[in-house]
Amino acid sequence: MINNISIQEYLSMQAGIVLADVRTPAEFEHAHIPGAVNLPLFSNQERVLVGTTYKQVSREAAILLGFDLTGNKWSGFIRQALELAPDKRIALHCWRGGMRSGAMAWALDLYGFEVFLIRGGYKSYRQWANQQFAREYELLVLGGMTGSGKTRQLGWLREMGEQVIDLEELARHQGSAYGTMNKMIQPTQEQFENNLAWVMKDIDGNRRVWLEDENLNIGKVTIPRALWASMIQAPLLNVEVDINIRVAGLVGEYGALDKDFLIACTQRIHKRLGPLQTTQAIEAIQQDKMDDFIRIVLVYYDKAYLKALARSDPGRIHTLALAGDSLEEQVRQILDFAKTIKTHRVQSSVL
Repeated sequence: MINNISIQEYLSMQAGIVLADVRTPAEFEHAHIPGAVNLPLFSNQERVLVGTTYKQVSREAAILLGFDLTGNKWSGFIRQALELAPDKRIALHCWRGGMRSGAMAWALDLYGFEVFLIRGGYKSYRQWANQQFAREYELLVLGGMTGSGKTRQLGWLREMGEQVIDLEELARHQGSAYGTMNKMIQPTQEQFENNLAWVMKDIDGNRRVWLEDENLNIGKVTIPRALWASMIQAPLLNVEVDINIRVAGLVGEYGALDKDFLIACTQRIHKRLGPLQTTQAIEAIQQDKMDDFIRIVLVYYDKAYLKALARSDPGRIHTLALAGDSLEEQVRQILDFAKTIKTHRVQSSVL
């Protein structure tokens, strides 16, 4: 049986339904619905041939070519589907819910699968994702200078039952010139948005949700404009942490990284650091004086943060000086202080 369903209906279905993306490996690698598996009808090259035939000859010629290319593959498709969904229940989609997913659905239905065919395909998920970014949310943005421990604080808030969207985790980047940590590979912009929307679908709009104060760009990816517009309207809880605690935390986080990586990142921001500070920072790295390196670089990052803070509406800024270096205690202070901040549902005007 083939059931035509919307993307919203698929998202509301009980877990356990395998979602197979029948687009090419290249399309899937570029971006896909979180949790989907790739069951490509065509190879990358085959799709180009079919597409060219469709444009230059006719739709009918493209269909015939498609059958020629897949003629001896159908039993393999069915076997792959059985491995993915032994219970013979599977959801399918292609780019727009057209011929590729329709053909795969026909074959699997013929074999006895219960098929859930997503109308509009992957494109419908992209439309749904953009709607998530423009929803109303009761946002509270957690800010503070570099090294204030915001990412760790957000993690504790999540553990304590608070709603948290960790943008840096989704972006696979720490948000600075050193943000890849010499190991993280960022998703494409499209995949970042897909993953972000997937997280946001479970957010209760009637409860507070925490995000870290970020620039519009996190490494090579950009926060969706609609969400960004909401973030810069929301209250900002600006935490202040003793400089020595910040330095110690950053040394622990960055000090063990490859020196060549740290030097290369430092050289990329030499215009913002200045020639003298850049030279001093690189020398500190080479001499394994990580405390000195962090303090030199923090001068730039602190100035940049204070400059950005000065551009914000003063009415949305609420500053809390954190006492002590216990993360658990800091989070309790943050939660207590948050009770004094009046949050409101924010909806972006950017669509």
